[in-house]
Amino acid sequence: MSGAFSANDDFAEKARHENFPVASRFLPRDVRSNLMAIYGFARLTDDVGDEAKGDRLTLLDELDEQLELAAVGAATDPTFQRLSPVIHDLSLSLDPFHRLIEANRMDQRVSSYQTFDDLVEYCMLSAAPVGEMVLGVFGLSSPERIELSDKVCIALQLVEHLQDVQEDAQRGRVYLPRDDMERFGCVDDDLLKPHSTPSVRRLVAFEVGRARELLAAGVPLAATLPPRPRVAVAGFTAGGVAALDSIRRAKHDVIGVRCRPSKLDIAQHMARYFVTASLKRVRS
Repeated sequence: MSGAFSANDDFAEKARHENFPVASRFLPRDVRSNLMAIYGFARLTDDVGDEAKGDRLTLLDELDEQLELAAVGAATDPTFQRLSPVIHDLSLSLDPFHRLIEANRMDQRVSSYQTFDDLVEYCMLSAAPVGEMVLGVFGLSSPERIELSDKVCIALQLVEHLQDVQEDAQRGRVYLPRDDMERFGCVDDDLLKPHSTPSVRRLVAFEVGRARELLAAGVPLAATLPPRPRVAVAGFTAGGVAALDSIRRAKHDVIGVRCRPSKLDIAQHMARYFVTASLKRVRS
């Protein structure tokens, strides 16, 4: 890759060493390794889009180039070299990888979304591809599963947006639909105050409801999967629900309170979702 990107090699190093939520000990080592390679790519892509110095669009173009090289075993960047055998051995489509890069291009030119449908369209680039990749690693992709996975991934992206409302606003980005902000009487300056205003809290409560509805797809998705992938999907869903619970406990003050779930909360939700999905699978 070019010297412009090599100045940002710390992003690649960060990507390789962060923990991937699904890469738990219950997964086989080869699956865990493949998921870590995909997470390294996703983390690097997001870091370039959010934090890289210099021309981010050019750097994102270089990620696209490295991805194509990885598909033929010719990548020069370590993150893509690690990804290369995963793509080859599992015959993974490059489309979700390219879409994730495109989401970060959008972040360079789009700072807000007028409608919820507009935001969902963005999430189909920024979040849904990860679910497709994970299903691909498990060898369990199907149109029906991808459709359910998309809903879960969109919900998880919405949860992250709600948790990071002020951080995003400080970067000049607003991931709350403009139509909804107007409906509840919110303005951008409200997102930079020390605590959420009553109007922001009502807006957040509304968006929490939307996210919960989408997360409900996690149970029917998990019910179609074998035990180990089922646990992974239950874990994703549980993390999202537990985060929404933490927002509710904070009375929807996502600005004044750091709304992060405890490991115990996630574990309890995970157990419940796994059992529910397993029972649903037995009955089907």
